[in-house]
Amino acid sequence: MFDKEEILETINMVQQEHLDIRTITMGISLRDCAHSDAKVSQNKIYDKITRLAKNLLKVGEQLEAEFGIPIVNKRISVTPIAMVAESCDTDDYVDFAHALERAAREVGVNFIGGFSALVHKGYTKGDKNLIRAIPRALAETERVCSSVNIGTTKAGINMDAVYEMGKVIKEAAALTADRDGLGCAKLVVFCNVPEDNPFMAGAFHGVGEPECVINMGVSGPGVVRNAVQRIPDADFGNLAETIKRTAFKITRMGELVGREASRRLGVPFGIVDLSLAPTPAIGDSVADILEGMGLERTGTHGTTAALALLNDAVKKGGAMASSHVGGLSGAFIPVSEDEGMIRAVEAGALTLDKLEAMTCVCSVGLDMIAVPGDTTAETIAAIIADEAAIGMINSKTTAVRIIPVEGKKVGDVVEFGGLLGRAPIMPVHNFSSTAFVRRGGRIPAPIQSLRN
Repeated sequence: MFDKEEILETINMVQQEHLDIRTITMGISLRDCAHSDAKVSQNKIYDKITRLAKNLLKVGEQLEAEFGIPIVNKRISVTPIAMVAESCDTDDYVDFAHALERAAREVGVNFIGGFSALVHKGYTKGDKNLIRAIPRALAETERVCSSVNIGTTKAGINMDAVYEMGKVIKEAAALTADRDGLGCAKLVVFCNVPEDNPFMAGAFHGVGEPECVINMGVSGPGVVRNAVQRIPDADFGNLAETIKRTAFKITRMGELVGREASRRLGVPFGIVDLSLAPTPAIGDSVADILEGMGLERTGTHGTTAALALLNDAVKKGGAMASSHVGGLSGAFIPVSEDEGMIRAVEAGALTLDKLEAMTCVCSVGLDMIAVPGDTTAETIAAIIADEAAIGMINSKTTAVRIIPVEGKKVGDVVEFGGLLGRAPIMPVHNFSSTAFVRRGGRIPAPIQSLRN
């Protein structure tokens, strides 16, 4: 039973505080689509996706209307294509991306993730072919997203793959230079990647996942911000408790919608990812939450501590609300997608180095960072290595989604539009990391990997 105040509170969250379901993502296993003939495999992929996801959009729209909760994105994640395509008779995997694109268009989803490879300990033939295909695949498709996992706490960091991804990012930026490097916005490089993440661009359907599953990504920075602003004089204990209770409500709403979607689609319910995912809309910003705690501007001293409190309280609230929390779950800090982060960069308060420090305590990493177009592949690789090291040592997921924008320099702004927002070009260090990056090999796993 719900009382009148709870109903009115939820209505206010939706109408005034930007509460929404950020994504309903159907995970689909493509392991049975492998075939020695590439065309046969691609047709099997298209047929399976369109069969299983044919009602995803319709069910999402029905739930929006019935529950009154906006569901912003309907998405699909699939088995890493490097695994599916490896047994086929071609070394060019771009056509697999086109098959995913056709399927995504047919069922009407916003994005499809899984043009991916897991290379934290080394490459297979399929991994090499897929990574080689990433720049063209992202340039020639609209909805296909790609990810590569280059490190884990158990395996260490594959520095050959890190350097390769620096070059791949540069090539993807060049091939989409007419769109300000937009291809790079659909590519994530991970350490300790989760296999049930519903958020793009890093989503894929892990090998331990069921045949088909529904995963939910909820959001609510505006709701948390308003809750924080209502208690300006609270101490940190009460502040954390308020955030925790708010995250509890958001998560319960997400699981309710997710379980109903699961029932109507006839597939298992997987997880709720309770990440606070911002948008460019005013009032829907993680940075605004941090500033609501008392920081004059995100990036100043105290920002990392504030973000740590926020992330921990969100996780505690979500864990209280659901036994099926997964994915990334915490707080995202993508620069281009968060109006408060953009404001902080433009004010000079938030730098790449400070963002890196903040990623030690948040859910993801350096996300939607635009850098000058002349940034070298080696520098990009070194940024990836730094972020992966944070994830490896701290047994957490970290990631890099970085966009070198050709023809742009520090102080310029690039407009991506939609949920991707706008990005001020951020400076990188001028000193070279080339000799370090080119050493190759694997950075060994840390001592805490020996936990058995």
